[in-house]
Amino acid sequence: MLSGIAARLKDSIMHDMTTYELDLFAADLFRDCGLEPAFLNYGIPPFKGRICISINDEIVHGLPSKKKKIKNGDIVSVDLGGVLEGFYTDMAFTVGIGRINSKAKDLIDTTRCSLEAGASQLKPGNRLSDISYSIQKVAEKAGYSVVRDLVGHGIGKKLHEHPQVPNYGKKGSGPVLQPGMVFALEPMLNEGGCEIKTDKDAWTVRTCDGTMSCHFENTVAVTKSGPKKITDLQGNFYE
Repeated sequence: MLSGIAARLKDSIMHDMTTYELDLFAADLFRDCGLEPAFLNYGIPPFKGRICISINDEIVHGLPSKKKKIKNGDIVSVDLGGVLEGFYTDMAFTVGIGRINSKAKDLIDTTRCSLEAGASQLKPGNRLSDISYSIQKVAEKAGYSVVRDLVGHGIGKKLHEHPQVPNYGKKGSGPVLQPGMVFALEPMLNEGGCEIKTDKDAWTVRTCDGTMSCHFENTVAVTKSGPKKITDLQGNFYE
């Protein structure tokens, strides 16, 4: 259900649209699906949007705004969460608008690959840090840094549950993965350094050096037979 909303949003993002307009469209999609947006009024100060929309050097938590327009050449990260019958799901994707440069394409591809690498570790008997190590290995091999001050997390009856899932670390440590565990894995990869800063709106997080950032996320469960994606988004993420 959340994946269907994400797919509609991905296909609707276009040049000259404001992030406020995209958030209004998300509101319609949530309502039509009977899914409650998990982010609306979340946190302190309350988040005033249904989805997070972060552009270029913005990493996560971008507030929808009537003043912020999406332009050709931008990369746009959309983060969305939903609640159905008391259970949460969380996912994110980054899409290129119009013609984006080759570095942006590579960053998007690498971030997707790092998410897949992390998710592949959700097998009974593996350790939590095996996820972190796999994400970091893909990112740094391609020459990107992983954001260290923001992490993935457990998810279920709350949006954010323990344990935290860093996007870096040494393999073979942390809790043993067991069937029934569910995680929101969300690599955030930067073109430049890993240092981050938060805007005056108290939500929007961006790179300190002004370089591009990319964000992909899925909710994934550990089962006896291995990882099971609860959310997933396929297709093209740039032209």
